[in-house]
Amino acid sequence: MSAVIDLLAARPGAAPLVTDGETVRGADDVLRMVDRLHDVLRAADRGPRPRVAVALPNGPQLAIVCLAAMAGATCAPLDPRAREGELRDALVRLDADVLVVVAGDDASAPGRAAAVARSLGLGIVEIDADDQLHLAEAPDRARRGDGERDDLALLLHSSGTTAAPKLIGQPSANLAASARSIAATLRLTPDDRCLNVMPLFHIHGLVGALLSTVAGGGSVECTPGFDAFAHRRRLADSAITWSTAVPTMYQAMLLRSGASAEPPTGRLRFVRSSSAPLPATVWSTLEEQLGCPVLNAYGMTEASHQMTSNPLPPAARKVGTVGPGAGAQVAVLVDGRVQEDAEAEGEVVIRGPGVMAGYLAPPGANDDAWVDGWFRTGDVGRLDADRYLTLVGRLKEIINVAGEKVSPFEVEAVLLDHPAVVDVAAFAAPDDLRGECVAAAVVLRQDVSTSDLRRFAAERLSRAKVPSTVVPVEALPLGPTGKVQRVRLAAQLGLG
Repeated sequence: MSAVIDLLAARPGAAPLVTDGETVRGADDVLRMVDRLHDVLRAADRGPRPRVAVALPNGPQLAIVCLAAMAGATCAPLDPRAREGELRDALVRLDADVLVVVAGDDASAPGRAAAVARSLGLGIVEIDADDQLHLAEAPDRARRGDGERDDLALLLHSSGTTAAPKLIGQPSANLAASARSIAATLRLTPDDRCLNVMPLFHIHGLVGALLSTVAGGGSVECTPGFDAFAHRRRLADSAITWSTAVPTMYQAMLLRSGASAEPPTGRLRFVRSSSAPLPATVWSTLEEQLGCPVLNAYGMTEASHQMTSNPLPPAARKVGTVGPGAGAQVAVLVDGRVQEDAEAEGEVVIRGPGVMAGYLAPPGANDDAWVDGWFRTGDVGRLDADRYLTLVGRLKEIINVAGEKVSPFEVEAVLLDHPAVVDVAAFAAPDDLRGECVAAAVVLRQDVSTSDLRRFAAERLSRAKVPSTVVPVEALPLGPTGKVQRVRLAAQLGLG
């Protein structure tokens, strides 16, 4: 039996699970969706464990379809806003059998996704406003052989911040292990309600918010997306006890609310940040303005999301760290050897029940992904005496200035201390003499010259770390999951 089914079956069936703030769906609704999806897939003659691509708007309906697909098939949620070529490439890599879309919706982004799927011979499954499914078009392609099937519950692509996306498959046992670990870290109970603004085509939203809520017994409010004004207002609602998001979302919320905002008067126990580095200034400002702990965590798709997390009080939260292991065992790779010693710095390696067995594509993706049974994350970090992990940067994002390795995080932390700077991304730019130099894209709240920003940095950083170029931008270019793709910034800003 699917471990996702086990999580759902352990809950009171009628208890609220997923809501948009008005309508509510429980575990019973999800289990009924499992049956409906099974009937539709049987009609499509796809055999056991078919691959179900999903292109629905973010919200409760997407949540229960994803849960049902993870429980009874293989779920492959897509970003419906992706361009036609991206959707085509993704569906081919996924080897999907069917695509789930909103019934009668041909003009929107999900409707365009259906046109791409149709051209590839996929079956089209439509869902209506009453959560009823029907097979609108049967697949027009060969059925996958039984020998080609697997027990995967979820297929996602890596975020692709430093390289081409890789295809990752996770069985339901891995997902359930990660969900239970997050629920334990956050001490989730049936009284909790999560405010989720993360997209459900990303592991953070699917496991960090949705599946952890299933495991913890509470409920999750799934919004259509992130709105900085609405997010602050919803955090004050008496129903909301926690939220999880990426740092850029919290920064936008703080910018909109202003420095004088009062803490929300509700039941908010904590907010959680993951999927990207949380600057220390943002962390401290969030705690001041929200009046609750901020838990900075570290996760990735390859580990079914959470690997480390700062804990709830009374345990220590260490600003600047992503906390100790929480769902995975953590070490660092130094000169080819795995070390668990305090203060050692190297590539972060992990192992544990949520870690994938290996990449599914492209060919060769696993060649350098493992060492002595440990998965190589591609992140550089160090463990302190309490085994709290501090991330220094991505291996491919570390800036090599004439042989001196510079962490973009360190540069960003300094520039964020300038009162005119709202957001910043440091990155490598080509340099004829030194190979690479430090550049920075900055979002400003008030006028300041780039020479003043460089001078500010020079007073606090060694020469190699001072940005040679500072580029003001209205907003940082982000990927679909809210991450800055530093390795592409030089080209995007005309510095390549």
